[in-house]
Order: sequence, then structure tokens, then C-alpha cells
Amino acid sequence: MMFRSAQAVRKQRYTRRDYQAFLYLLPWLAGILVLQLYPFISSLVYSFHDYTVGGKMDFIGLDNYVKLFTRDRDFWNSLKITFEFALYTVPGKIVLALAVAIFLNRNIRGINAIRTAYYIPSLFGGSIAIALLWRLMFMDNGIINSMLATIGVTNVHFLGTRGVALRVVCALEIWQFGSSMVMFLAALKNVPRSLYEAAEIDGAGWWNRFFHITLPQISPILFFTLLNQTIQEFQNYTSPAIITGGGPRKSTYVMGMFLYQEGFSYFHMGYASAISWVEFIAILVLTLIIFGTSKLWVHYGDE
Repeated sequence: MMFRSAQAVRKQRYTRRDYQAFLYLLPWLAGILVLQLYPFISSLVYSFHDYTVGGKMDFIGLDNYVKLFTRDRDFWNSLKITFEFALYTVPGKIVLALAVAIFLNRNIRGINAIRTAYYIPSLFGGSIAIALLWRLMFMDNGIINSMLATIGVTNVHFLGTRGVALRVVCALEIWQFGSSMVMFLAALKNVPRSLYEAAEIDGAGWWNRFFHITLPQISPILFFTLLNQTIQEFQNYTSPAIITGGGPRKSTYVMGMFLYQEGFSYFHMGYASAISWVEFIAILVLTLIIFGTSKLWVHYGDE
């Protein structure tokens, strides 16, 4: 009797509704397996091979990684530029997004229209068209130099000067602060007003309220934004490629461009896969550092 009941339960384990759910999940599972898991594993396999598109795949062990770390100057240059790029853009975007969110966290007439206007650049900032427009603006005969000429400033070679060109590219990325600003604004709305009122009664000034109430209260969103932006900027390709093409003298030659050139210009897929895994490990290390230090400055509601 017990055997029959167990067999009956086993037979009725999945209902028609369950099978329908599995059917709905199939496109997502196929996407994960075909578009993410398979390329992920394949790139790891390719990184240990000498593989050129259209040619055969020869196993070479760690040679691609040895070449990267010992013989390829472009790798070290691109790694340095990528770190520098992220060092400018991530803090710059977070600080600007938070400052604008604080400014917009008020009840005045037309505030919704103002918030929308501040968010619009993030809708278009990552597109090729906006990157091209940015390049046209900062060219030697672009609108920025034309405006500077009206106040007597001589022609500035924004895109042809080392150091300056990278900052121009970073400026475009920082300009796309809208999504971070929206998250900060939502977090600011959830800070209890009673905390500010108690602090004002105790005589705390604006800066004290900001550092001892605002920042601790929005620290989870700050943590998420820092993590998300770090990962995003380390993988950036579009802005440097379109605005400067990696120049001048590879001063804006980020890892994304290095990887793309090796993989899709020279078709060295094995070498490009090794680059991608080094980039992945660099992002993983930074992610672990951010997670590891978060307990020192991130405060949650139940703490």
C-alpha cells in the first residue's frame, strides 16, 4: 500500500501547470546555455589554443598568457589605461549623480520635468551617434574650440593631446549619470525625515547631516552603484573607439579595444580569449575587494 501511494505521488509530481512553466522557461534556459554558458566555456578553451578564425586549433597551453604578461607592451598599456579610465569615470559619475539627486530631492514646481531633463543623457549617452557628436564637439575646429575662441582662448587639441584625450572620453561617460541619479534619488526619498529633524534640533549642520545620516542611509545603493559602474567601465569599448580610436599614441587604448582588435581585426581568437579572461579576473578581483570592504561602510536597515 505504501509502495502504491509513493508511486502515485511520483506520477503526480509534475502537473500540467508545471510543464507549462517549464515551457515558458525554455527560451531563457536556451539563451543562458547558448549565448552565455557556451561562449564562456569556449573562450576558456580557446585561450589555451592558437586559434585563428578559419584555421585549425592547436593546443599551446599557457603560451597566450605568457605572451600577454611578458612580451606584449600593448597589454600593459591597455591595462593601465583601463584602470585610469575607471578611476576617473566611476567616482566622477557617482559624485555627480549624488549631487544632482540631492539637488532634485525637493518639492518645487516643475521638478518632474527637471528630473526628466537630467535623465535624458543616459538614454542616448551610450550610443554611437552621441559618441560621434562628442568627437565633433571636441575636434580642433569643433564647437568647443569655437566657443573658447570667442573669449580669446587659443585652439586646444583636445583629441590630439595625451592625457587630455582620455579626460574627454571620461567626460562623456560621466555625463551619463542619469540611471545612478535615479537610484540615489529613490534612496534619498526613503531616508526618514525624523532623523534630519532630530539632527537639526541637536544643532547639526548640513555637512554633519550629510555624512552621519544621508550617506549611511543610502550606503546600500552607493555600494550597488559603485559595483555596477566599476564592472561597466572596465568593459567599455564604444566611447574610446569612436571618439579617439585609441589615440593619440594609444593613450585611450582601453582593454576593450585591445581585445576587439586582436579578435576581430587580426582574428586571433585564442589570444583574444586570453585577454578576455585576464580582464574577467581583474574585474573579479575588484569586485571581491568592493564586497570585502563593504562591511566597513555599508549599513543596512537591520543593523
